[in-house]
Amino acid sequence: MTSMALASVLAGLDATAVSTALPSIIHDLGSSQGYVWIANSYLLTTTAFTPIFGQTADIFGRNALTLFSIIIFAVGSAIAGPAPTLGALIVGRAVQGIGCAGLNTMVEMVVCDLVPLRERGKFMGFIFGIYAISTTIGPIVGGAFATFVTWRWIFYINLPLSAVTLAVVIASLGALPKGATVSLSSIKRIDFAGNALLVTAITSILLALTWGGEQYPWSSYQTIVPLVLGLVGLPLFLLLETRVPEPTTPLRLFANRTSLAGFWCAFTHNMLIFWILFALPIYFQAILATSAFRSGVNILPTAAVFAPITIVSGGVMSKIGRYRPLLIVGFAFFPLAIGLFTRLDETSTTGYWVGIQILAAVGIGIITPVTLPTILTPLPESDVAVATATWAFMRGFGTIWGAAIPLAIFNSKADELVAARLQDNEAVRALLSHGGAYTLAAGGSLYSTLNLDGDPALATVVKGIYVDSLKLSWQVALAFALFGFLLSFVAKEIPMRSELETEFGLVEQPEKKANEETSSSPLSDSA
Repeated sequence: MTSMALASVLAGLDATAVSTALPSIIHDLGSSQGYVWIANSYLLTTTAFTPIFGQTADIFGRNALTLFSIIIFAVGSAIAGPAPTLGALIVGRAVQGIGCAGLNTMVEMVVCDLVPLRERGKFMGFIFGIYAISTTIGPIVGGAFATFVTWRWIFYINLPLSAVTLAVVIASLGALPKGATVSLSSIKRIDFAGNALLVTAITSILLALTWGGEQYPWSSYQTIVPLVLGLVGLPLFLLLETRVPEPTTPLRLFANRTSLAGFWCAFTHNMLIFWILFALPIYFQAILATSAFRSGVNILPTAAVFAPITIVSGGVMSKIGRYRPLLIVGFAFFPLAIGLFTRLDETSTTGYWVGIQILAAVGIGIITPVTLPTILTPLPESDVAVATATWAFMRGFGTIWGAAIPLAIFNSKADELVAARLQDNEAVRALLSHGGAYTLAAGGSLYSTLNLDGDPALATVVKGIYVDSLKLSWQVALAFALFGFLLSFVAKEIPMRSELETEFGLVEQPEKKANEETSSSPLSDSA
């Protein structure tokens, strides 16, 4: 469990650390439109490659793919750290994303292989708690490196961390069966056609979401065509999966309403998490006039509550053996918190925005360890690998939408308000239009570029544009939060298995097995 927690730190820290270092990266490598792909390339490969690890884990075994994921992540970091150009950095981030896809999937898969479903919550809670801490302190770490050393250390630091994690994982997973060896016959079992179609569809969707409202209007063919192709590609992928002997995502995973609800709850949950994490920094930097680094500090209340609640929720689920009540209670917090987020403006007190972060973090933490058991309980243990990978894919897909939708809504509303409220100031209107409002705020240069400190009247107008644009974004998020709450009632309560049957479990020593047969411990019996 410690080795899996270390692997989670690798995946979580780098997912968010770059956000506060973007101004420094843009300053060093140039401010072309391509900078958005520093984050998007990571999200793209993390999401698109996740299902591949689910299928290949059953072919090549957990050991090989866990080690492979760590090595690929380190290679991506080695490319990104000394990157001389923006393109090289984006390539490094894309390679890191492939490693992250493996880390996220294999960590949960290994825990599922070692612990019966009934006991899984407490271990998942621990792993997710560590992940929550790493993702939330990521912006602080990134800001600190960018401010006091260089942003390149965000990637350099991954090399010794990867080495330590690799060593610990090699030592700790030695008790796991190795799985099949790499051979031509095993390689032929990989669903290459399905995986290629999935990667293409996700890439197409992300291109549309990245370009829409910023580089091209939403009504332009440059946005509509890739979006339609991507959305059509996903059902085609599912159709193709019915025609291959070992599909990456078998349709039987969606055949029962509980697993289906669990997948969509995972999607909605992660979408709302990243909606909050992407929208709040704009509020802090544009409306409260904080620095990017201070913005990262202001989100700490989320981590302070998210991590311990996640651990507690996992323990409670293991204790009571039920997931549905936790799912419902967790999703009940989202509409409450996001409804209060819609009231944020320049007069909001510190206590107010800290308090509503805490409400949101309670909901996030309660749900985090629950969605995977909701999915796995109705399914046989033989489907753990593909179901876990599909769950991780839905979470990653939710991340893409959670990052893109609030940005699209914000940009569209900001363009409308800029045109209406800054008719007499053509220079400022040009700077804030077509995605400029988000770029200036995210880059930390809004106040210096527009000289808002020296023009209080203009500052009031600009802040009003940001307040109203973010308000609309929060209102749309509220609709998704209510959808998630209603969705949580769809899942049925099914008894969680207290026995473990999997060929990938721990290899028991004969004398240990004999001792366990005489033990009365439920966990020992199930092992």
